[in-house]
Amino acid sequence: MKKFTLLLLFSLFFNFNALAQVDGDQLGGWYMYFWNTDLGESRFGLQGDVQYRNWDVIGDLEQLLLRAGVTYRANENILLTLGYGNITTGAFGDSNDTSSESRIYQEALFPHKISERIYLKHRFRYEQRWVEDQDFRTRYRYNLFINIPFNQPNLNKDAIYLALYNEVFINGQRDIGNGRNVEIFDRNRFYSALGYALKDNLKIQAGYMLQSTNSVDKGQLQLSLHHSF
Repeated sequence: MKKFTLLLLFSLFFNFNALAQVDGDQLGGWYMYFWNTDLGESRFGLQGDVQYRNWDVIGDLEQLLLRAGVTYRANENILLTLGYGNITTGAFGDSNDTSSESRIYQEALFPHKISERIYLKHRFRYEQRWVEDQDFRTRYRYNLFINIPFNQPNLNKDAIYLALYNEVFINGQRDIGNGRNVEIFDRNRFYSALGYALKDNLKIQAGYMLQSTNSVDKGQLQLSLHHSF
């Protein structure tokens, strides 16, 4: 059963990757900080992230994303979140034009292991979006994360690990106002990186993400810091 599950998971990753062919557009750069903390001995906590995304490696703003939420740990295998995000999106190229978005989201995270060294997380997220100059929108997201440590069986201090994820985005409706429409399929993100645990609660990852939409495939260099406190 474990072998079948592994085969299915890796097949999912590589099938999505094969469908998305890298084009000749400029390589982007995303720089991110993710944090989470528990509130004392309670089941509640906080989490959030700051992401500075560029159309190029640095300097041409794609998005500045600020997000935070309240978490509730239902049990060891279920973490629920209610959060808010504010997103500023820049235009590609020389233009300094920007647009804004406010977003409320609910998510459920299900971590588990399928072997001694394979750590999985399933994340389901539902978003309510107020995008500038568009009608109210919703979106559904599913992300499968896989972390595999190389030099030790856990992800604690000094672990060197492979980090993978694949996330699918589905729009809740097509009509966004003024006669404009979007596709039901919004985008897919496939990510692979090398991670290192600086401490038990502090990890750094450097990798590459391919984002595929109906109109473009674009590669992104990614550098991220993951902090629990």
